[in-house]
Amino acid sequence: MLTFVGLGLYDERSVTVEGADAVADADRAFAEFYTSRLVGADVADLEAYHGTEIEVLDRAGVEGNPEPILAAAEDGDAVFLTAGDTMISTTHVDLRLRAAERGVDTRVIHAPTAESAASSLTGLQNYRFGKATTLPFEWAHGADGVPSSVVETVEANRERGLHTLAYLDIKVDHPRADGDAYMTASHAAGLLAEHWDADALGVVVARAGAPDATVRAARLSALADADFGDPLHLLVLPGDLHHVEADALAGLADAPADALDAHRV
Repeated sequence: MLTFVGLGLYDERSVTVEGADAVADADRAFAEFYTSRLVGADVADLEAYHGTEIEVLDRAGVEGNPEPILAAAEDGDAVFLTAGDTMISTTHVDLRLRAAERGVDTRVIHAPTAESAASSLTGLQNYRFGKATTLPFEWAHGADGVPSSVVETVEANRERGLHTLAYLDIKVDHPRADGDAYMTASHAAGLLAEHWDADALGVVVARAGAPDATVRAARLSALADADFGDPLHLLVLPGDLHHVEADALAGLADAPADALDAHRV
């Protein structure tokens, strides 16, 4: 059996009870933290909480050479752990399909993810979000500024009145970053302000799931000059706002009234 377990958003306690039970019952536990990570816990915290050794794999170990995971799942019970939900954004469908091809039973134990947190914390209605996008570091996509695909996604969503969730780049053990690098919301807002629309309304979500989670709405030019603290950060670019959504951004995120007016329907 191969069980995919989402660890949730913040620390070792964010996992569901069902997920914790699956880890406790497993013969071997594997994890990856190159797509996302728990900012409130490290691997030692997770191992102490679950009382088990966790084998952390890099991208090559998961996508290029998953044999140790598959062999462990054939011989007994194995769990594969990621931050958030293992099948939302940090998707590992390929690994699940490989297991199925070998006759290995699989299941998924879900957990909160950044996608649901962005809606929950901002007050923006989840069914009013369009296609999401990822904003990469300038040096990571081989060109200056913002990729045209990001701008096209945002503008296509706005034409339909929909919100855009922008995931912000994470680079693990990258030579250019001299280690791990996490794009901040202020950096992202600055890129979009310079290469797209400085007056556009943006909503920052910082450290979703943490006790000090922060939500702030303002024009991109203002967000670019702010400090939102430690990662992980998200940036939402609103489309049309229902009056409840506008009230939520004003009351929960201190959105300026003039910026909201341009989005009200």
